[in-house]
Amino acid sequence: MSVSNQPGGESAAQLDLAADHRETTGQAAADKAARKAADEAARKAAASKEAADTVLQAFGGVRGMIDMTLPGLVFIVTYNITHQVSTAGWAALALCALFVVVRLARRETVQHAFSGVFGVGLGVWISMKSGHAEDFYLPGLLWNVGYCFAMAVSALVRWPLIGVMLGPITGEMFTWRKENPGRLAAYTRATWAWAVIMGIKPVILFPLYLTHNVNLLGWLKVALGIPPLLLAMYVTWQILLKAPPPIKAQLDDDDEEPAAK
Repeated sequence: MSVSNQPGGESAAQLDLAADHRETTGQAAADKAARKAADEAARKAAASKEAADTVLQAFGGVRGMIDMTLPGLVFIVTYNITHQVSTAGWAALALCALFVVVRLARRETVQHAFSGVFGVGLGVWISMKSGHAEDFYLPGLLWNVGYCFAMAVSALVRWPLIGVMLGPITGEMFTWRKENPGRLAAYTRATWAWAVIMGIKPVILFPLYLTHNVNLLGWLKVALGIPPLLLAMYVTWQILLKAPPPIKAQLDDDDEEPAAK
Protein backbone atom coordinates (compact mmCIF):
# COMPACT_ATOMS: atom_id res chain seq x y z
CA MET A 1 0.00 0.00 0.00
CA SER A 2 1.46 3.28 -1.05
CA VAL A 3 1.54 6.37 1.12
CA SER A 4 1.52 9.76 -0.55
CA ASN A 5 4.26 12.08 0.65
CA GLN A 6 4.09 15.83 1.19
CA PRO A 7 6.53 18.03 -0.67
CA GLY A 8 8.69 18.25 2.50
CA GLY A 9 9.03 14.47 2.63
CA GLU A 10 6.74 13.95 5.68
CA SER A 11 3.62 11.85 5.42
CA ALA A 12 0.21 13.14 6.44
CA ALA A 13 0.17 10.70 9.36
CA GLN A 14 3.47 12.01 10.66
CA LEU A 15 2.22 15.58 10.44
CA ASP A 16 -0.92 14.64 12.39
CA LEU A 17 1.15 12.93 15.08
CA ALA A 18 3.39 15.98 15.36
CA ALA A 19 0.40 18.27 15.65
CA ASP A 20 -1.14 16.06 18.34
CA HIS A 21 2.15 16.04 20.24
CA ARG A 22 2.39 19.82 20.09
CA GLU A 23 -1.21 20.16 21.25
CA THR A 24 -0.67 17.72 24.13
CA THR A 25 2.57 19.42 25.14
CA GLY A 26 0.95 22.84 25.00
CA GLN A 27 -1.98 21.67 27.11
CA ALA A 28 0.37 20.15 29.68
CA ALA A 29 2.34 23.39 29.86
CA ALA A 30 -0.86 25.37 30.28
CA ASP A 31 -2.04 23.02 33.06
CA LYS A 32 1.34 23.31 34.79
CA ALA A 33 1.22 27.11 34.58
CA ALA A 34 -2.33 27.14 35.94
CA ARG A 35 -1.34 24.91 38.85
CA LYS A 36 1.66 27.11 39.57
CA ALA A 37 -0.50 30.24 39.52
CA ALA A 38 -3.05 28.60 41.83
CA ASP A 39 -0.31 27.51 44.24
CA GLU A 40 1.16 31.02 44.24
CA ALA A 41 -2.26 32.55 44.86
CA ALA A 42 -2.86 30.12 47.73
CA ARG A 43 0.58 30.91 49.20
CA LYS A 44 -0.09 34.65 49.02
CA ALA A 45 -3.53 34.21 50.59
CA ALA A 46 -2.05 32.15 53.43
CA ALA A 47 0.71 34.71 53.97
CA SER A 48 -1.82 37.53 53.94
CA LYS A 49 -4.01 35.80 56.52
CA GLU A 50 -1.03 34.95 58.72
CA ALA A 51 0.21 38.55 58.64
CA ALA A 52 -3.26 39.90 59.43
CA ASP A 53 -3.79 37.43 62.28
CA THR A 54 -0.36 38.26 63.72
CA VAL A 55 -1.03 42.00 63.75
CA LEU A 56 -4.53 41.58 65.21
CA GLN A 57 -3.29 39.27 67.93
CA ALA A 58 -0.44 41.58 68.91
CA PHE A 59 -2.69 44.60 69.35
CA GLY A 60 -5.67 42.97 71.00
CA GLY A 61 -7.99 42.60 68.01
CA VAL A 62 -11.50 44.00 68.02
CA ARG A 63 -11.99 43.34 71.72
CA GLY A 64 -8.83 45.26 72.53
CA MET A 65 -10.10 48.26 70.58
CA ILE A 66 -13.41 48.13 72.44
CA ASP A 67 -11.64 47.90 75.79
CA MET A 68 -9.55 50.91 74.83
CA THR A 69 -12.36 53.13 73.50
CA LEU A 70 -15.51 52.59 75.58
CA PRO A 71 -14.23 53.77 78.99
CA GLY A 72 -13.39 57.21 77.56
CA LEU A 73 -16.80 57.34 75.92
CA VAL A 74 -18.53 56.42 79.19
CA PHE A 75 -16.53 59.09 81.02
CA ILE A 76 -17.47 61.97 78.71
CA VAL A 77 -21.15 60.89 78.48
CA THR A 78 -21.47 60.51 82.24
CA TYR A 79 -19.72 63.81 82.85
CA ASN A 80 -22.11 65.62 80.49
CA ILE A 81 -25.07 64.11 82.34
CA THR A 82 -23.91 64.57 85.93
CA HIS A 83 -21.23 67.29 85.67
CA GLN A 84 -19.41 65.35 88.38
CA VAL A 85 -15.80 64.30 87.79
CA SER A 86 -15.93 61.59 90.45
CA THR A 87 -19.13 60.03 89.08
CA ALA A 88 -17.79 60.00 85.53
CA GLY A 89 -14.49 58.56 86.71
CA TRP A 90 -16.07 55.75 88.73
CA ALA A 91 -18.36 54.88 85.81
CA ALA A 92 -15.38 54.52 83.45
CA LEU A 93 -13.43 52.50 86.01
CA ALA A 94 -16.39 50.21 86.66
CA LEU A 95 -16.63 49.47 82.94
CA CYS A 96 -12.94 48.55 82.82
CA ALA A 97 -13.41 46.22 85.79
CA LEU A 98 -16.36 44.62 84.01
CA PHE A 99 -14.17 43.96 80.96
CA VAL A 100 -11.65 42.16 83.17
CA VAL A 101 -14.36 40.02 84.78
CA VAL A 102 -15.86 39.07 81.42
CA ARG A 103 -12.46 38.11 80.01
CA LEU A 104 -11.66 36.04 83.08
CA ALA A 105 -15.02 34.29 82.86
CA ARG A 106 -14.38 33.47 79.20
CA ARG A 107 -10.76 32.44 79.93
CA GLU A 108 -9.40 35.04 77.56
CA THR A 109 -6.21 37.04 77.91
CA VAL A 110 -6.64 39.97 80.27
CA GLN A 111 -3.48 41.81 79.24
CA HIS A 112 -5.24 44.62 77.38
CA ALA A 113 -8.11 44.79 79.87
CA PHE A 114 -5.73 45.16 82.82
CA SER A 115 -3.71 47.83 81.02
CA GLY A 116 -7.01 49.65 80.47
CA VAL A 117 -7.84 49.44 84.18
CA PHE A 118 -4.44 50.88 85.08
CA GLY A 119 -4.67 53.75 82.59
CA VAL A 120 -8.26 54.64 83.44
CA GLY A 121 -7.60 54.28 87.16
CA LEU A 122 -4.67 56.67 86.96
CA GLY A 123 -6.74 59.16 84.96
CA VAL A 124 -9.60 58.92 87.46
CA TRP A 125 -7.24 59.50 90.40
CA ILE A 126 -5.59 62.55 88.80
CA SER A 127 -8.88 64.13 87.72
CA MET A 128 -10.50 63.58 91.12
CA LYS A 129 -7.46 65.06 92.88
CA SER A 130 -7.39 68.15 90.67
CA GLY A 131 -11.14 68.48 90.19
CA HIS A 132 -10.61 69.07 86.46
CA ALA A 133 -12.31 66.61 84.08
CA GLU A 134 -9.71 67.14 81.36
CA ASP A 135 -7.06 65.61 83.61
CA PHE A 136 -8.75 62.24 83.08
CA TYR A 137 -7.15 62.23 79.63
CA LEU A 138 -3.68 63.38 80.71
CA PRO A 139 -2.17 59.91 81.38
CA GLY A 140 -3.32 58.69 77.98
CA LEU A 141 -1.82 61.71 76.24
CA LEU A 142 1.49 61.29 78.03
CA TRP A 143 1.44 57.58 77.23
CA ASN A 144 0.94 58.35 73.53
CA VAL A 145 3.91 60.70 73.51
CA GLY A 146 6.12 58.18 75.32
CA TYR A 147 4.92 55.37 73.06
CA CYS A 148 5.80 57.26 69.88
CA PHE A 149 9.15 58.31 71.29
CA ALA A 150 9.96 54.70 72.25
CA MET A 151 8.98 53.51 68.77
CA ALA A 152 11.29 56.04 67.10
CA VAL A 153 14.23 55.27 69.39
CA SER A 154 13.82 51.51 68.95
CA ALA A 155 13.89 51.90 65.16
CA LEU A 156 17.03 54.04 65.35
CA VAL A 157 18.92 51.49 67.48
CA ARG A 158 17.80 48.60 65.22
CA TRP A 159 15.58 47.01 67.84
CA PRO A 160 12.21 47.98 66.30
CA LEU A 161 9.43 47.44 68.80
CA ILE A 162 7.07 45.99 66.21
CA GLY A 163 9.55 43.16 65.68
CA VAL A 164 9.93 42.70 69.42
CA MET A 165 6.15 42.44 69.77
CA LEU A 166 5.46 40.22 66.76
CA GLY A 167 8.51 37.93 66.98
CA PRO A 168 7.13 35.70 69.75
CA ILE A 169 3.77 35.47 67.96
CA THR A 170 5.28 34.37 64.63
CA GLY A 171 7.67 31.94 66.35
CA GLU A 172 10.75 33.72 65.01
CA MET A 173 11.57 35.41 68.32
CA PHE A 174 14.59 37.60 67.44
CA THR A 175 16.00 35.71 64.44
CA TRP A 176 15.01 38.71 62.32
CA ARG A 177 17.84 40.77 63.85
CA LYS A 178 20.80 38.73 62.56
CA GLU A 179 19.47 36.02 60.26
CA ASN A 180 16.76 37.82 58.28
CA PRO A 181 17.80 41.35 57.24
CA GLY A 182 14.75 41.78 55.02
CA ARG A 183 12.53 41.07 57.98
CA LEU A 184 14.50 43.55 60.11
CA ALA A 185 14.01 46.23 57.46
CA ALA A 186 10.28 45.50 57.34
CA TYR A 187 9.90 45.72 61.11
CA THR A 188 11.86 48.96 61.11
CA ARG A 189 9.57 50.52 58.49
CA ALA A 190 6.50 49.33 60.38
CA THR A 191 7.83 50.80 63.63
CA TRP A 192 8.43 54.19 62.00
CA ALA A 193 4.90 54.02 60.59
CA TRP A 194 3.49 53.48 64.08
CA ALA A 195 5.53 56.37 65.49
CA VAL A 196 4.22 58.75 62.82
CA ILE A 197 0.59 57.59 62.68
CA MET A 198 0.08 57.33 66.43
CA GLY A 199 1.82 60.67 66.86
CA ILE A 200 -1.17 62.32 65.21
CA LYS A 201 -3.25 61.93 68.38
CA PRO A 202 -1.13 63.92 70.86
CA VAL A 203 -0.43 66.58 68.23
CA ILE A 204 -4.18 67.19 67.94
CA LEU A 205 -5.27 66.51 71.51
CA PHE A 206 -2.60 68.21 73.63
CA PRO A 207 -3.54 71.74 72.48
CA LEU A 208 -7.17 70.94 73.32
CA TYR A 209 -6.16 69.74 76.77
CA LEU A 210 -4.43 73.06 77.40
CA THR A 211 -7.62 74.96 76.45
CA HIS A 212 -9.62 73.02 79.13
CA ASN A 213 -12.33 72.28 76.56
CA VAL A 214 -13.41 68.99 78.12
CA ASN A 215 -16.21 68.16 75.69
CA LEU A 216 -14.21 68.66 72.53
CA LEU A 217 -11.22 66.88 74.04
CA GLY A 218 -13.32 63.94 75.17
CA TRP A 219 -15.22 63.42 71.94
CA LEU A 220 -12.11 63.82 69.79
CA LYS A 221 -10.25 61.39 72.04
CA VAL A 222 -12.95 58.82 71.35
CA ALA A 223 -13.04 59.63 67.62
CA LEU A 224 -9.25 59.32 67.33
CA GLY A 225 -9.09 56.10 69.31
CA ILE A 226 -9.63 53.45 66.65
CA PRO A 227 -8.97 55.02 63.18
CA PRO A 228 -5.22 55.69 63.68
CA LEU A 229 -4.83 52.25 65.22
CA LEU A 230 -6.54 50.59 62.26
CA LEU A 231 -4.41 52.59 59.84
CA ALA A 232 -1.20 51.62 61.62
CA MET A 233 -2.25 47.96 61.67
CA TYR A 234 -3.12 48.08 57.96
CA VAL A 235 0.24 49.62 57.07
CA THR A 236 2.03 46.99 59.16
CA TRP A 237 0.08 44.23 57.41
CA GLN A 238 0.99 45.59 53.98
CA ILE A 239 4.67 45.85 54.95
CA LEU A 240 4.73 42.28 56.26
CA LEU A 241 3.14 40.97 53.06
CA LYS A 242 6.19 42.16 51.13
CA ALA A 243 8.71 41.01 53.74
CA PRO A 244 10.60 37.70 53.64
CA PRO A 245 8.92 34.90 55.61
CA PRO A 246 9.93 34.55 59.25
CA ILE A 247 12.75 32.19 60.22
CA LYS A 248 11.47 30.11 63.09
CA ALA A 249 13.64 30.18 66.18
CA GLN A 250 15.26 26.89 67.18
CA LEU A 251 14.63 25.85 70.77
CA ASP A 252 17.56 24.71 72.86
CA ASP A 253 17.52 21.14 74.09
CA ASP A 254 16.82 22.36 77.61
CA ASP A 255 13.73 24.20 76.38
CA GLU A 256 12.23 21.23 74.61
CA GLU A 257 9.74 19.07 76.43
CA PRO A 258 10.98 15.59 77.26
CA ALA A 259 9.57 12.81 75.14
CA ALA A 260 6.73 10.85 76.71
CA LYS A 261 7.79 7.51 78.10
